[in-house]
Amino acid sequence: MSVLAIDAGTTGVTALVVTENGQIASKGYEEFAQHFPEPGWVEHNPEDIWQATLSACAAALRGAGEPPACVGITNQRETAVLWDRRTLAAPRRAIVWQDRRTAGVCERLRSAGHEPRVSELTGLRLDPYFTATKLTWLAEHDERTWAGVESGNVAVGTVDSYLIARLTAGARHVTDASNASRTLLYGLRSGGWEPELCELFGVPEAALPDIVPNHGPLGSTDPAAFLGLELPISGVAGDQQAALFGQTCFDVGDVKCTYGTGSFVLTNTGGEIVRSQSGLLTTVAWQEPSGARTFALEGSIFVTGAAVQWLRDGLGLIGTAPESEAVARTVPDSGGVVFVPALTGLGAPHWDPRARGLITGITRGTTRAHLVRATLEAIAFEVRDVVEVMTGGTVPVLKADGGASANDLLMQLQADQLGAAVERPVIQETTALGAAFLAGLGSGVWASKAELRKTWQLERRFEPGARDDDAYERWRAAVRLASAT
Repeated sequence: MSVLAIDAGTTGVTALVVTENGQIASKGYEEFAQHFPEPGWVEHNPEDIWQATLSACAAALRGAGEPPACVGITNQRETAVLWDRRTLAAPRRAIVWQDRRTAGVCERLRSAGHEPRVSELTGLRLDPYFTATKLTWLAEHDERTWAGVESGNVAVGTVDSYLIARLTAGARHVTDASNASRTLLYGLRSGGWEPELCELFGVPEAALPDIVPNHGPLGSTDPAAFLGLELPISGVAGDQQAALFGQTCFDVGDVKCTYGTGSFVLTNTGGEIVRSQSGLLTTVAWQEPSGARTFALEGSIFVTGAAVQWLRDGLGLIGTAPESEAVARTVPDSGGVVFVPALTGLGAPHWDPRARGLITGITRGTTRAHLVRATLEAIAFEVRDVVEVMTGGTVPVLKADGGASANDLLMQLQADQLGAAVERPVIQETTALGAAFLAGLGSGVWASKAELRKTWQLERRFEPGARDDDAYERWRAAVRLASAT
């Protein structure tokens, strides 16, 4: 038996067919367009995401020997998607998690004294990152679309709920607990939508999806809508929680970091809702069909891999993202150059949406190699910032995944900065793997988490070497400057 995993990311959709022994039998990938209508705004056309999903799945299924037993979904979180309940067409583009247009909404609510109560209920903070403020903005700036929401004709959700609606031809309007816990509308203690928060952000509760567990019978694909296939949808999770699951971080204290467009550090806190005083978020990791929930602490870093993309696309310093390693290795260090990649503000643990990118320490001797190396160092420093507040500075091992985890130099810099081993698995696409694991668990492909753990294989372990604390202090000083601009 095999599982089809759909990973609807920020820049494209990956589809994997995963076998019972946890190996990838085939793969499909399709990019979709990014829209930046104004500085700080980021939008996606939902139809583009759906077409990319169909294309990626078709490619993966062509390479598979047999039809999959079930489907699992993982997705970019927090992105606000609206669609017509009858036609499933989107009346406007989705507002992406990276979008910062709602900074004013957040400031208004913060000035009115709402943040402590919002944080108490949700484990989150008032930041443009999350879904609810995007919906408030739409209500205030797109009256025509919002009238459809209030009339009940237009559904509201995140990318997971949109994809499930498309896969089921509109039969299911659901989201899972991990995605719901990122909206600013979900109560950590209640485990459901909070009427108080819906009222605060002006979101009709009736427009929101039903909240379901992360694995089990969640729906079924409609053959007319989805490549002629009728398959159970039996697993779904937000991308970072899916990666935690895919890394088999099932024990309290397990820590993983996904190096993608941004980087996201999560630690499993078990059944306990742990609160952070240091800029970390409390979130649902996953919910069992019994209703039992596992929680996590999360440090969300907005720009890491996206900084390497900027070197490639914005500055033309490298031809491809993997080239960053070879270029950075041509110099022994960054030559005193520090890059703070606050290209969409700063996330954890600083949380400054108005911070801007900053490069310091440039001299006549600075080359492109120094700037490229400073970019890789910045990623390692950002992750160290989060891990230190998350674990008190002691983490036995960090499990790494995501596209940039393939960069050996970055992984070694990370181990050095943490003073801890970094483990990279054979399958680095652990976000999609987590979706496959959840779906397989939900449909009987795997019987238990213990069975899943046996499929995890180590590809390389990076042991810590000497740590450059002077460079880290220069980083901390530069972050203060970036926040002051």
